[in-house]
Amino acid sequence: MYNSKAALETAKVRVGLVGSGYAAKLRAEAFLGDQRTSLVAIAGHQPENTAAFAQKYETEALTSWEKLVERSDIDLVVISTINRDHGAIARAALSQGKHVIVEYPLSVDITEAKELIALAKSQNKLLHVEHIELLGGLHQALQQNLDQVGDIFYVRYSTINPQHPAPRKWTYNHDFFGFPLIGALSRLHRLTNLFGKVFSVNCHQRYWETESDYYQTCFCISQLCFENGLLAQVVYGKGETLWQAERKFEVHGDKGGLIFDGDKGMLIQSQETTPIEIGTRRGLFAKDTNMVLDHLFNDTPLYVTPEQSLYALQVADAIQRAAETGLTIFMSDTADKNL
Repeated sequence: MYNSKAALETAKVRVGLVGSGYAAKLRAEAFLGDQRTSLVAIAGHQPENTAAFAQKYETEALTSWEKLVERSDIDLVVISTINRDHGAIARAALSQGKHVIVEYPLSVDITEAKELIALAKSQNKLLHVEHIELLGGLHQALQQNLDQVGDIFYVRYSTINPQHPAPRKWTYNHDFFGFPLIGALSRLHRLTNLFGKVFSVNCHQRYWETESDYYQTCFCISQLCFENGLLAQVVYGKGETLWQAERKFEVHGDKGGLIFDGDKGMLIQSQETTPIEIGTRRGLFAKDTNMVLDHLFNDTPLYVTPEQSLYALQVADAIQRAAETGLTIFMSDTADKNL
């Protein structure tokens, strides 16, 4: 328990929010809709957007996240801003004795991520790394149907998003977003959650540049060999040089296959093909937020631990090194044994 239950029963959790984009908007709406919380202040990357956000959600706009984490009237800091700053904000908030929710990744640096988990434990504060893909309809459908395809030997997970023209935004910035499969860590975490530990990885990736900090396209393809013998291929791309959108997850086993293409799913076996209903992706930030508050108030278990997110980040870090060196990276040489 991170706070005494008696104290939480008599007071609201006072929230400070860092960010003013899509995820921050959904977080703000979740907090405003929950009587256990009050949204005290927001700090954003762009002053004009921050002021408009604060006015809409009836909270105070601050000029920097540094000022927000220092506030004595804030119990919980929620980090919904550019990936590059996640680690620094989380460290400052934990050091100030705040609970922390951070959208994945916890940090773009693996060493810093490990240090943050240790810091949260030493401070006896909650550190929750959001991974809402685990709560979504696709992941639930996968979990419910995996045993029907027998011994799984190959998985392919592809998300390709053509953008014409490519936007000049932080998700197309090398420093702000990070290496593609670190910035898009959920692709890897879905796999490690379903299939366990990874034995080795390799990767090829390419950028099409527009200027030194921003790119117009990135394309990344990685292969993961799992300890159980499964081979998984992850394809991630976005931008102008791509021409066909794809959001597809394939699972191939010796008794059948699962194919999820967009919002449609099917189980394919020798004698028949059976449609699979995929639940909605809506409302997941609110669900995540509610689960965190239930955990703080009632000590109910969360659906993911920081250590599980860290392991996915370690896999992503190994993939980055594989892309940079052209070598196969073995996880036994990199990952902590206790994760």
